[in-house]
Amino acid sequence: MFNWLYNKYVRFSILVSAFFAGNNHFSTSIYQGAGKRFFFPGLNCYSCPLARFSCPLGTFQNFIGIKTFPFYVLGFLGLVGITLGRFVCGWICPFGFFQELLYKLRTFKIRVPEKYSYSKYLVLFVFAMFLPFLTAEPWFCNLCPAGGIEAGIPIVVFNSFIRSLIGGFFYIKIAIVGIFVSSSVLIKRPFCRFGCPLGAIYGIFNKFTFFRIRVNENKCIKCYDCQDVCPMDIEIFKVPDSVDCIRCGLCIKECPTGALSFKYGLYSNLENSSNNVK
Repeated sequence: MFNWLYNKYVRFSILVSAFFAGNNHFSTSIYQGAGKRFFFPGLNCYSCPLARFSCPLGTFQNFIGIKTFPFYVLGFLGLVGITLGRFVCGWICPFGFFQELLYKLRTFKIRVPEKYSYSKYLVLFVFAMFLPFLTAEPWFCNLCPAGGIEAGIPIVVFNSFIRSLIGGFFYIKIAIVGIFVSSSVLIKRPFCRFGCPLGAIYGIFNKFTFFRIRVNENKCIKCYDCQDVCPMDIEIFKVPDSVDCIRCGLCIKECPTGALSFKYGLYSNLENSSNNVK
C-alpha cells in the first residue's frame, strides 16, 4: 500500500509542492487574507511575505498570551497528530527539509546522542508557554530560526522602514539562525531534534498515531543501516514510536532484510511473525 512513499523523488516532490501550496503570495507585503484563518501544519512563519496560512505555534502563543485556552489550535494539532504524528515534519515542513539539504554537504559529521533531543520540550514549555503567559509576547516566534529565514531577513531586505527600526533583538535572532544553519551541515536536523516545539507536540502523538513504522523482529539483523540514513539519527528498530521519528521512510527503503514497513491503523509497532507484508 505504501510502496510509492519509499521513493525519494516522491518525497522531494511532496515537500516542494507543500512549500508552494502554503507559500505562493509573491509580494513584499504580508498576506492578511482569509487563508490566515487556517494553519499550515508545519513550521511556517505567519510573517513570511509568501505565506498564505498561519503558523499553529504562533497562534498557540497568542492564545496563551491573552490567557485564553487554545481550543482551535489544540484541536488542529490533535487531529494532525493522531492521524499522522510527525509525518508532517518529514514530508511537509520546509525548514526541516532545508536542514536535510545542508547536511548533505561533504564535511566531517557530529553524532549527538538521542537523549539530548528532549531539550525541545524545555523550549516548548519555556518559550512557547511560560514566557508568553507572563509577558503576552510570542517569545518563540521572536527567536525562531525558521521565522528569521522566511520572514525576518526578507522583510528587512525589502522594507526600508522596517530596516530602519531593527535593533539588538534582531541580531540575536540572526545569530540563532546562523547557529542552526551552520550546525545543520554537521549534525542531522539539529533544530528539529533539539529546538522545535511544534515537533515536540507532534512527537507526543507518535506514541498513539495511526501512521506507524513497524519492525519485524524476526527479520531485523540490527545492522544499523536504518540509523545511518535516518535524518533524525534514530535507532528505529529499538524505538519505532520514537518522538523524533518523522516517518520519512528512508530507513524502510534502506533495510536489507525488509524488516521495516509503514502501517496505518491500530497496530503494534513490533511484529514477531515472519510474515511482514508491506
